[in-house]
Amino acid sequence: MSVIFAVTLCALLFLCSSLKAAQSSTKIIIGHAAVNSRVVPLWIAQEQGFFARNGLDAEVVFIRTGPILISALTAGRINVGYAAGEALVLAAAASGADVKLIAAFTSRFNHDVVARPGITRPQDLRGKRFGVQSIGGGMWMRAMLALEHLGLEPERDGIQVLVVGDQTILLQALDTGTIDVATLDKVFTSILKQKGFSILLDLYHANVPMIGMSALAQKSSIEKRPEIVENFLKATLEGLAFSLSPENKTTVLRTIMKRLKITDPSAAELAYLDIVNIMDRKPFPSLDGLRNVHRLYSSRDPRVANVKPEDVILYSSRDPRVANVKPEDVIDNRILNKLDKVGFIDELYRNYGVK
Repeated sequence: MSVIFAVTLCALLFLCSSLKAAQSSTKIIIGHAAVNSRVVPLWIAQEQGFFARNGLDAEVVFIRTGPILISALTAGRINVGYAAGEALVLAAAASGADVKLIAAFTSRFNHDVVARPGITRPQDLRGKRFGVQSIGGGMWMRAMLALEHLGLEPERDGIQVLVVGDQTILLQALDTGTIDVATLDKVFTSILKQKGFSILLDLYHANVPMIGMSALAQKSSIEKRPEIVENFLKATLEGLAFSLSPENKTTVLRTIMKRLKITDPSAAELAYLDIVNIMDRKPFPSLDGLRNVHRLYSSRDPRVANVKPEDVILYSSRDPRVANVKPEDVIDNRILNKLDKVGFIDELYRNYGVK
């Protein structure tokens, strides 16, 4: 009888603790508008229970394009966005939306400009079809910066920019001839290179200043519920630290293959190296990268010319006089800066054995 009582008591205590944890967690929805290796820290945070550990009952959903993600964010249908956010925040600000960059996990490209066989020189792209995920989103911005680097201009050179879909769909479109060129992660370009496709530009070595995979939130949400942003960042940063830890490579590769729907181990290895080589350990937004995007974007949407790049960074101070401070002095994000100052980020990497 005493054994039955003890077992029953333990079960009740476990149930009570589970209910308490459920009651204390905050339900949030995180939207991501990309399917590539740089989303892995977010997926890892979900799979390994890091959101739950930080008091968040997080639902992670895929949203087809960046502009749709911004609409969902401003409408309150999602709490946090995770996307190539450089063009998105500028366009949102130009339209009157108060969306902020709370972190930027990449500050350089790791993509190739891939073209169909027979297209071997930049000038061969004249009159061709360039596939993107959406107009105004991160992949569109990457395509425009790549064309600029190659000395090409869509209108002048008759290059059609076609909305096709995410990278997995762009891969298929290139393979079937629906489009002639696209910018793709190396995990996908490795597949096409084996079929004789041309690499016209390695954007990693071009070293174009930019802001890539970013976390976004509305200013009103940040001000009212800063703990949600802080706990999101804690969980995602741990997802990144976990992903960078050599001990967890097998788990990370498994996630890559499942999420990117690839079966080739060598392709998965390229995606893993993308995380290791490209993702910033301390994801403070690059003002130079944002200014570069602002320059290009304002030439296509004149409203953006009136938006200061530094105004889409969440300042470390709420003082209205901060508008008169030089952007370089205020680029540090308030909550991310707090986590860094207390040693949270450094401790994470120490615990996971990341150098």
